[in-house]
Amino acid sequence: MHITVPTPDGPFTIIADDQYVLASGWTDDPAALTALIHPDLRPRGNSNGPEDVLHQAEQAVRSYYAGDTGAPGTVPVRQKSGPYRERAWDALRQVAPGAPVTYAEFAERSGRATAVRAAAGACAKNAAALFVPCHRVMRSDGTLGGFRYGLEIKRSLLDRETR
Repeated sequence: MHITVPTPDGPFTIIADDQYVLASGWTDDPAALTALIHPDLRPRGNSNGPEDVLHQAEQAVRSYYAGDTGAPGTVPVRQKSGPYRERAWDALRQVAPGAPVTYAEFAERSGRATAVRAAAGACAKNAAALFVPCHRVMRSDGTLGGFRYGLEIKRSLLDRETR
């Protein structure tokens, strides 16, 4: 199941199964997002299950852009990788809107203070943008670092969250 929601930052597509958001991002190409999902979690054909999670995710995106920047954090997400990366994605969900952290701080929060590159890798491999807020991680010098959907969108999100 997927849906694309118009946002001020461009089209935002969400892919979900019956229980979780599996991938999301600023694109109108669901196939590009499906490629980011771990093969074991990829949707197989059309789901006949309830669309509650997809509806919840859509509402959270709309609420986020209406000013409730914490709304995406209430939506269940599932990603699969190794233990460190999964722990890192959980840690990302604890980074509050308007309180970005550095890659070093994120590495510490994810349980491996010296693993700054691994922390950056977890951000880069995050398939569920906005719901797992990798945009809230910055370089130690205060610059934005990278973002799959471009630095313009990352800046827009951070600005929105500090208003």
